[in-house]
Amino acid sequence: QVHLVESGGGLVQAGGSLRLSCAASGRTVSSYAWGWFRQAPWKEREFVATISPSGSNTDYADSVKCRFTISRDNANNTVYLQMNSLQPEDTAVYYCAARVGSYAWSSRMYNYWGQGTQVTVSS
Repeated sequence: QVHLVESGGGLVQAGGSLRLSCAASGRTVSSYAWGWFRQAPWKEREFVATISPSGSNTDYADSVKCRFTISRDNANNTVYLQMNSLQPEDTAVYYCAARVGSYAWSSRMYNYWGQGTQVTVSS
């Protein structure tokens, strides 16, 4: 029902910034909660950030608090992840996800997933 496409990844130096976008198609997702997850080589997929359908509630992994900001533009069915002060430890494939209901922290609770976008941070 929902098709998600991430964009905005790339190669940056430590201390730099990137903004990831996730565009949804197929139907409106204004009633959906969104999440960002990432997966580095040899590691499990981990939670990064989530936002409620209204956009009024957000939460972040401790490792990215004060550096990353999640936001949404319901009019354009798009969710963003602004990433500042990037470090090599942030290198991973980043995935956006959507679910019906409230914001959530577990990947198992999301129904729709994008294909991922690579973020590489050089030291």
